[in-house]
Amino acid sequence: MPGGFLLAGDGIIVGVPADAEVEPGTLLVAAPTMFDPNFKRTVVFVIDHRAEGTLGVVLNRPSDVPVHDVLPGWGGHVADPQSVFVGGPVEKKTALCLAALRTGETAASVPGVIAVRGPVALVDLDTDPDVLVPKVRGVRVFAGYAGWDSGQLAGEIEREDWVIVPALPSDILASPERDLWGQVLRRQGVPLALLATHPGDLQRN
Repeated sequence: MPGGFLLAGDGIIVGVPADAEVEPGTLLVAAPTMFDPNFKRTVVFVIDHRAEGTLGVVLNRPSDVPVHDVLPGWGGHVADPQSVFVGGPVEKKTALCLAALRTGETAASVPGVIAVRGPVALVDLDTDPDVLVPKVRGVRVFAGYAGWDSGQLAGEIEREDWVIVPALPSDILASPERDLWGQVLRRQGVPLALLATHPGDLQRN
């Protein structure tokens, strides 16, 4: 979604940053023309967004590594398929964990979590999973993350590499058997829903 301009109260034209709609809890959905192998047909959940930069995790890139192999204490508690998901190309040895809290629970009342938006929270992996798990609908572990420096994401949005849409709490726990990329686009309605039918590689069309 390209940046635009608005008239301020005194008639002065001021720029609207291209990433003005990005905030924690939104999704960055890769445009069909995104061919960067790290992000092609990905859905990124934004965890933090500020002037200094943006951090998120890719929701639809499962790996073959069981969580039990790297975090034995959490292995039996994460959502199916109980594997580590590839959160992005940055700091691939860093583990991040997201949880969807149960109805009635808040991040302020659950130890070991930091609120992101609504029922979605970032989990401190040093927390005792036996204490946390009864309070959440599901937990997912990511290796690495997607990160943008100041202004970098705005430039990519201006280039129309990303579509910005609201997230549902269930998105962070989506089964890899679902086409999350297509599903998120289709639920936006026309015209964004039409992007889900894009063949991606036009040379193969």
